[in-house]
Amino acid sequence: MERIRFEFVIKAMENDPKTNVLCITSLEFEKHTYLIPEKLQPARLHEQVIKTQVYLKLKDTIHKRHDKRQVWIRVTPEIRGAYMDEDGNMQFKGYLLEECDIQKPAACISEEAMTEFFENFNACKKETGKSYNIKKLTEKFVLQKFNKKTSNVTQWLDIFEMECTRMSITEDSVKIEALRLFLEDSSLDWYSSMLIKYTLNSEWSTWKENFCETFADRGWSPVRYAILFKYRQGSLMEYALKKEKLLLEINKTMDSSTLIDLIATGLPNFIADKIDRCNIKETKDLFNNIRGLEHLANKKYLNNNAGNLGNKNKEKDSNYKPCRICEKENKGSRYHPESLCWFKNNSYNNKREHIRTVNNSELETELNEIDPKN
Repeated sequence: MERIRFEFVIKAMENDPKTNVLCITSLEFEKHTYLIPEKLQPARLHEQVIKTQVYLKLKDTIHKRHDKRQVWIRVTPEIRGAYMDEDGNMQFKGYLLEECDIQKPAACISEEAMTEFFENFNACKKETGKSYNIKKLTEKFVLQKFNKKTSNVTQWLDIFEMECTRMSITEDSVKIEALRLFLEDSSLDWYSSMLIKYTLNSEWSTWKENFCETFADRGWSPVRYAILFKYRQGSLMEYALKKEKLLLEINKTMDSSTLIDLIATGLPNFIADKIDRCNIKETKDLFNNIRGLEHLANKKYLNNNAGNLGNKNKEKDSNYKPCRICEKENKGSRYHPESLCWFKNNSYNNKREHIRTVNNSELETELNEIDPKN
């Protein structure tokens, strides 16, 4: 079955650049492509084409300027009469169409040329790598700075080397220069000393060995702290994540089962007992269970506070006895120190007033008995 492939393009109208018009720019028949002159490109002039079902689909497909589609249309007697003359020449409305010669792809490049190209490319890449801004390059490192809180120096240095490999930093001098940007505290003084002794042109292995020997923690303190770290208060998830980090810092090759056991044993017993150990295969499974038990930790915290308050009240009751002064004054059982009792002072004042009254009466009697003439 004979077919012609038409190329449709939405272009600006010649007289009105703001208006779009659907045009047919070329057609392909029997592996030959023919160009349609610009004045004959508007699709409305191709009466036999716009009657086909393919054209109706095309109108719903492309809408924006410069949109392009190539579609096949079956050669009917009407299509043949519109685009071919009696001698088989491609034409449209009496205009013989120009055939377009399509350039064939260039021959394959020889193996020698490809080899030479890649050698030149690698050489250029090396030269370009030397001019890299080390500071900008290391900003992409996924690595925390080394300081006194870093527990495992060997593991930290391994991560540094992996990041250098990821960023294509292979030269020893560049690694040494990049190392300075990830040091803090006393490690910066170590770097300055090493720079004086060995310079930037030394081997990376020398710096690595010296770094590990200088800052390696050969004691058990980090290990003890990581293993004995337990939940005290606050968020359960924060505890679990920190415990995992501490354990991996001392041994990143620790298997998942051991990691899960050590994290779970640091939880309160009443929370850990609610987690089914058989269903925990990875640390993420443990974290999911812990997240669902956060409310228990909060409830326990509130109960502890209430219990502490009750204990304080009990202590208060046991330390203070009913005030005897209040009992004598018939004021009921009141719990406060007798030295601070208000009724004690009131009783004392009443007693003083009573004494004054008695003394005044006696004085008045004595004065009456004395002879006024004297």
